[in-house]
Amino acid sequence: METIETYLERKYREIRLIHDCLRSPRQVSRPRTVDEAIAAKFQLTAALRAEHELQDWNATETAWSAALPASGHFKFQYDYQRADLSVSGPSSYDLERGCARDATYTASGMAAISSLFLAARLIFPKAHILVLPGSYGETLELVDRFLPSYRLVPLALPLPESFDQEDAPKILLLDSCISAGAFEAMLRRDGSAFDLLVFDTTCFSGNSGRVRRVLRWARRCGVPVAMVRSHNKLDTLGAEYGRLGSAVFVNWSGEGADAKRAMIERLAGETGNAVRLLGSAALPAHFPPYAGGKNYRALTRVRIAAILRNGRLAARLLAREIPKLSAELHFVHGLYVTLCSRRPLDELSARQAAEAMSGELRSRYPIRHAGSFGFDFATTEWFHDAILDEYSVRVAVPDLPTHLWNELVMEIAKWWGKNHG
Repeated sequence: METIETYLERKYREIRLIHDCLRSPRQVSRPRTVDEAIAAKFQLTAALRAEHELQDWNATETAWSAALPASGHFKFQYDYQRADLSVSGPSSYDLERGCARDATYTASGMAAISSLFLAARLIFPKAHILVLPGSYGETLELVDRFLPSYRLVPLALPLPESFDQEDAPKILLLDSCISAGAFEAMLRRDGSAFDLLVFDTTCFSGNSGRVRRVLRWARRCGVPVAMVRSHNKLDTLGAEYGRLGSAVFVNWSGEGADAKRAMIERLAGETGNAVRLLGSAALPAHFPPYAGGKNYRALTRVRIAAILRNGRLAARLLAREIPKLSAELHFVHGLYVTLCSRRPLDELSARQAAEAMSGELRSRYPIRHAGSFGFDFATTEWFHDAILDEYSVRVAVPDLPTHLWNELVMEIAKWWGKNHG
């Protein structure tokens, strides 16, 4: 259990890390409350963004100046409208031995996966995309609405023991927002029939053991991997620095490796072309200058570990207090839980319920109505299971001291049971 004093000292180290990237230092002091720590991080992040805009005034879209921008450990080269953006800097992943290309950075996580799937059509004109329960709804909507030659194949538990080859190539979409049960079930199966694994790592930290497990599984199965990610979640110490996404391509040595390597290299190249033609290249201003160093990595590990501990605590308490109103408590990422209602919810009623609950509790606790996760405060929002077409309310787990989070979860259970039981 982390005490409030230990917690505030840790938050102060995060604040100092962000502050030390400023060229014009400010007066910062150790936060006395959770609210002070949250406010200080967002205020310093805004100041850092503004400072970079003022100092890099000649780093324009047309790159007419020889002074190309940098952001902390990241260095950039590009020509007109960043169509050929090249980024050198720290990797978001701790990759094991394999063949990995440099990341292709985009303006968001959805820009990365959209560009990837558009590029995949040039290699696989027709394909079946196998998706597990709980996969990200907007990714499924993208395939359904804009890729008519691709067929979504929802998988149900229990999964088949193997996935036989059919007349069309198979692409497995493995999303980090699925349930723990679905994730474990897939990694117990033989995936050698898949032609490509698209692995959305957004909800896992870059050094997550689950990322390494998936890559080891893919290597055993001989499946090429494209990893896509939104970085505006877990990679900014809970302060939204800017919209940023990436795609990283991995292949393995072994039998048939030459053909697979050629395919993944072509996919990487065509993804870069799609990013260029869609105008969805990343903005250098959106790379956090405090990311990538030794202190950043240490603070990020501790921070995400605290969120995961709080997630396990929330699952236990909600299962005990409101078992019939708990939808999914065991997502593989451990970053949020979902609540259901005695009365079926639609998008509007779920949104209203999320706003009402956070609005009533926020006068006493750090909780907000917001459509994201990974903050130092809890967030609530509507949640849609695109495969089951069911709505619920998502409670995203924060990095908070244990006893404070325990109190807040109990208040959430009490409020939800009173209003939706």
